[in-house]
Amino acid sequence: MPTSTPIHAQDIRHQIHPYTNAVKHRTVGPLVIDRGEGIYVYDDQGNKYLEGMAGLWSVAVGFGEPRLVEAASRQMGKLPYYHTFTHKSNAPSIALAERLIGYTQGRMSGAFFTNSGSEANDTVIKFVWYYNNALGRPLKKKIIARQRGYHGVTVASASLTGLAGNHRDFDLPLPQMKHTACPHHYRHAQPGESEEDFATRMAAELEALILQEGADTVAAFIGEPVMGAGGVIVPPRTYWPKIQAVCRKYDVLVIADEVITGFGRLGTFFGSDTYGIEPDIMVLSKQITSSYVPLAAVLVSPKVHETIAENSGRVGTLGHGYTASGHPVATAVALENLNIIEERKLVENAARSGEVLQQELRALAGHPLVGEVRGVGLIAGVELVADKASKRPFDPLGKAGAYAYEQAHAHGLIIRGIQDTVAFCPPLIITPDQVRDMVARFVRTLEDVSRFVAA
Repeated sequence: MPTSTPIHAQDIRHQIHPYTNAVKHRTVGPLVIDRGEGIYVYDDQGNKYLEGMAGLWSVAVGFGEPRLVEAASRQMGKLPYYHTFTHKSNAPSIALAERLIGYTQGRMSGAFFTNSGSEANDTVIKFVWYYNNALGRPLKKKIIARQRGYHGVTVASASLTGLAGNHRDFDLPLPQMKHTACPHHYRHAQPGESEEDFATRMAAELEALILQEGADTVAAFIGEPVMGAGGVIVPPRTYWPKIQAVCRKYDVLVIADEVITGFGRLGTFFGSDTYGIEPDIMVLSKQITSSYVPLAAVLVSPKVHETIAENSGRVGTLGHGYTASGHPVATAVALENLNIIEERKLVENAARSGEVLQQELRALAGHPLVGEVRGVGLIAGVELVADKASKRPFDPLGKAGAYAYEQAHAHGLIIRGIQDTVAFCPPLIITPDQVRDMVARFVRTLEDVSRFVAA
């Protein structure tokens, strides 16, 4: 990878990159992406890549969509910025709030806007605490997340995240955040345990944790319908109904983190639709604007909405918000992005192209390096293992996944290595033929990985 051009050298000298080994970066330098078109992006050397991760699980309508550029430009010319503090508002944010609530068919009634999923989950924590204080339950503040769950990187949201790399040397997690087991049957099932029995055990372990902590201290449970950054973990079909039953039993709010799964990723409009989740709070981001501009939303159910509103009356204000909450340009782009998703039937396309993705990847199940293929709709993970029969991972963990990530560039493919799981999450506009091309590039990458681990 070139590092001698001025722009590469400038990057190495001055930019701190997220999720990057800064010492290694001094040697390898950046892959500078210069432009994008549809499902493809191009680097500053002119190389073309099929973007198999939609950026960061997020570019629903593809790159270079002129309608989103035009929507941003129109709004910039009319009202480039205004806030939503102290009874102020703007037309795009009002329209988007109503539209998002409409998508939930009455399950939600209030929308609060932030700039990112991390900020949204940070907001969720504050709302949950505010809600329970309003109800006279000052001890009911703990929130249970899951090992390998991902909910953001602020101090509070990173505490919900169940990944060691997000905690190490940051003095996290905060003590109010607890973690229960990851619902990954392939890795965590007991010998001979069916998916049904595994789901039952996961719910029992959640209940045991609630009772151990004290039901009067546990406020909420948060989970992604399908876990993304933790390795594309697909739960058993009965997992979510069983988990919800436990939560309802102990008056624990259910929070659906739909940052990745919202707006069609699983072939349904929300991941909650796929798994029968009836959340008290929903968190949306990424595909809400196809990440053309930063935006996220927290949707709350009528009971949570009313309680928060009434408490702000008693306190005198809802003392929370961001300079860019309900930003007119971001919300205008979101509205046009949702228009495109609806007009082009991208949810249906995700289901159709997603079926091809799952079929093509599952055809690799017999490969000696492939331990498990998992996914739903247009999100999938292929877990690579050192020994297929015993499921033994590579040592060090992540060796094969990192090599696959790097080597895929040579085949014009951008994927993601999560430890030794290779993740796929292409734009929702991808066609079945393009899916086949993406998997063919991965097959060539897999051949390279085979030679690498053999050596």
